[in-house]
Amino acid sequence: MFEIRIICDPADTDRITTALAAAFTTGSIRRHPTRDGDRTRLYLTADHRPTPADWPTPEQAYADAPTITREIGWVARTARTVVANPADSELARTYLLRKAALLDRIALHDDQHHTPTDTTAVAEEAALLLLDLDQPAVICDPRAYVRQQYAHRTADHH
Repeated sequence: MFEIRIICDPADTDRITTALAAAFTTGSIRRHPTRDGDRTRLYLTADHRPTPADWPTPEQAYADAPTITREIGWVARTARTVVANPADSELARTYLLRKAALLDRIALHDDQHHTPTDTTAVAEEAALLLLDLDQPAVICDPRAYVRQQYAHRTADHH
């Protein structure tokens, strides 16, 4: 990730921000007038857009995952702890990640067995919560993001 600063004519800001968003995954854009008030300063964080090869497959991401039954138990127990300790942001993020991964795994199972449920929509919502926590204003496949983060977490804990 990197920070971009641009000083431009105010009439060019929309064109510039659109071009940057097309080239990079960008965060929120902060606009400020220059000291002389004639131009605009733009500040934003950016990162290279991930390629499909950067996303692990579900099989790769969940290779070392606990069984779905065990993960349901962990998510249920931890939900109470997260509610009781809202200041513990690390636990809250781990909870959101594992819950989103659990729902993704259930949705993948339902899709594979052609079981009509709303699990896919619920998995997408949980993935969006994690993505918004980690990378507000980033546009990518939320469930692929969950798989990537879960694979990183698993690799970090071995």
